[in-house]
Amino acid sequence: MLHVTPAAPVLVTRSLRPNYKQGKSPLVVAPQKHPALLPGKQVPLGRMDPKALSSVLWTATMASGRAEESEPSLGESELAVNPFDGLPFSSCYYELLEQRRALPIWAARFLFLEHLESSPTGVVLVSGEPGSGKSTQIPQWCAEFALARGFQTGQVTVTQPYPLAAMSLASRVADEMDLTLGHEIGYSIPQEDCTGPNTMLRFCWDRLLLQEVASTRGPGAWSVLIVDEAQERSVASDLLQGLLRDTKLRNLPGDPRVVVVTDPALEPKLQAFWANSPIVRVPREPGGNPTLVYRDTVPTDLVEAACQAVLELCRQEEAPGDVLVYLPSEEEISLCCESLSRELGMLAVPGPPPRVLPLHPGCGQAIQAVYEDTDMSVRKIVVTHWLADFSFSLPSIQHVIDSGLELRSVYSPRIRAESQVLRPISKCQAEARRLRARGFPPGSCLRLYSKSILELEAPPLPHPKVLEENLSSLVLLLKRKQIAEPGECHFLDRPAPEALMQALEDLDYLAALDDDGDLSDLGIILSEFPLLPELAKALLASCEFNCVDEMLTLSAMLTAAPGFTRPPLCAEEAALRRALEHADGDHSSLIQIYEAFVQSGADEVWCQARGLNWAALCQARKLRAELVELMQQIELPLSQPAFGSEQNRRDLQKALLSGFFLKVAQDIDGTGNYLLLTHKHVAQLSSCCSYRNRRAPAQPPAWVLYHSFSISKDNCLCIVSEIQPQMLVELAPPYFLSNLPPSESRDFLNQLREGPAAEAESSSPQEYGDGCVLQ
Repeated sequence: MLHVTPAAPVLVTRSLRPNYKQGKSPLVVAPQKHPALLPGKQVPLGRMDPKALSSVLWTATMASGRAEESEPSLGESELAVNPFDGLPFSSCYYELLEQRRALPIWAARFLFLEHLESSPTGVVLVSGEPGSGKSTQIPQWCAEFALARGFQTGQVTVTQPYPLAAMSLASRVADEMDLTLGHEIGYSIPQEDCTGPNTMLRFCWDRLLLQEVASTRGPGAWSVLIVDEAQERSVASDLLQGLLRDTKLRNLPGDPRVVVVTDPALEPKLQAFWANSPIVRVPREPGGNPTLVYRDTVPTDLVEAACQAVLELCRQEEAPGDVLVYLPSEEEISLCCESLSRELGMLAVPGPPPRVLPLHPGCGQAIQAVYEDTDMSVRKIVVTHWLADFSFSLPSIQHVIDSGLELRSVYSPRIRAESQVLRPISKCQAEARRLRARGFPPGSCLRLYSKSILELEAPPLPHPKVLEENLSSLVLLLKRKQIAEPGECHFLDRPAPEALMQALEDLDYLAALDDDGDLSDLGIILSEFPLLPELAKALLASCEFNCVDEMLTLSAMLTAAPGFTRPPLCAEEAALRRALEHADGDHSSLIQIYEAFVQSGADEVWCQARGLNWAALCQARKLRAELVELMQQIELPLSQPAFGSEQNRRDLQKALLSGFFLKVAQDIDGTGNYLLLTHKHVAQLSSCCSYRNRRAPAQPPAWVLYHSFSISKDNCLCIVSEIQPQMLVELAPPYFLSNLPPSESRDFLNQLREGPAAEAESSSPQEYGDGCVLQ
């Protein structure tokens, strides 16, 4: 998966070639044994019988694998052309081919293609260790298989659990196949679709593909679907397999195929799930085992311990090679990178100083710096977390430093709250990390924990995300797929019944379900948006309250950049940040920050001076444009900007309450202790809340709406704005208020519902309009 910048082609430069298309220009193939493939024989693809085409290309594909075993001469390479675009291969193709042939997976190529052709279920399982080449080679072989069959049902689609992995893989595979990224090879990730009408191999974030599958009647428009990194146990990956399990693939038009790629640790579970499906086991890499060292106890400061271990490696002349450091969280990754950059600058080592690189989702497209083919004399120190357990391979790594811990968000349906859980990694993850240092010669793996912790506390496999996430969006998609009972869908691990019931209850409160439990008209529209259901409901409500422009901005900010700031580093930075805060609370502050960001020309220096994440704000800008386009497609009304006016302020509060009435809290004693209405938990405002950062704070707001509730370190409400309880009574469904647990807050709201003042306000069309129509 290493992203190598290829050398300049010697034989032919692809940018200077004519753009031939299949069916319009002849395909010139190298001499093969098939009778139709004579030397220099021209085979017009568009005029061939489909069966003959399948036979010709399948023979060419299988024969080319045998031909690649020998280095082509200049004359042969001039004859060989790329079957996907009909153009001669560049010299770069053969250079990368040498690297491909050295991968462990290469030995299983013909066995895989045979199983793909003859699988009785249409499903093939592939099991192999990280770094064996599964993610780069399997898609190429599936593309050859689909080309031989004329792409009867569509393109080859590869799902990835992380958007950054999809983008990086597409770039690497395009280089290896000697094709153009964005044309024959493409990728689809949030706010970026790098595909075209001629794309035949697409790498896709698994949640995006799940959204596409939910919008179609059949399994989807693809010839081969590759579910990669199944051991990551993402919700979308598990659900895609569940939806496909009972699909009779061999009876569908075009006879599509499914390939599930996994780590050996998950192989037994997948074999039981996909009964009678053949499995291809990738041979183990012949490299030696890394030197494994344990620490007796987990250090109190993981960042300091990791830095000291890296510095010790850099001082040892006999320990060359790149270093991969695993820490639990993005915050610790940033701290480690800053500390290492400072320490390594003062360290007297021969040669150029090492290059410190972070690797986590917050890096955005800057993550490609990890894969750049730089000077081999410059040592790389890559600091990462669970993202690189399986999805990213770095063959140059010689040393691994493993903290043995991961920080994950775990959702509790009972209290509708997320908690940040610091826990040991699984045995499967620990082994995958150790194998990163496998090579010639083998490197070393330092585990900053004891062997007994791994044996006694670590689970065998990663935790399934379907057991740890809010399932409201998942259930919404299942309902769209016309699965009446989400519990009836097959899962590798079935979600807890209370999690499914809570998701159904929340969707019912949002009016996304009708009386029969199916999707309502509103629910169908909500399922179209790449947003949380409650945020999508607030965006739709903004159409009624004439604040669509502001709600579009807020939706993009809450989705793409909810944690886009870091604590100020100095007083000047804190003052610049404070100037962006809005008096109405955090939601309005997010809008104000976005508007200031746009007015600055999306300047990265402007963001750095205020401690803002430039990449996250750019992503929010892309998402906002995507939401505007989607609103126009659905023919929903837009509004003119009116941010800052008193009427707009009230309208924005109403729109937010229409979707987030489940997330309301009351200050019970005037000191900032907030009682959450839905489960009587007590929480405080987070330290980054604008109400707490004011120099002369007044009394905390009596009633607030919050975006998220975290019980990690202390019970915190994040992204908070003041609301009026009368608005809550008017906009929340009456049966929601009736189902609240007993409390003084509930009694107060019921008094407002029954009082004459509430009746007068509810009868005023000028005040609330037709907001309740959305319910």
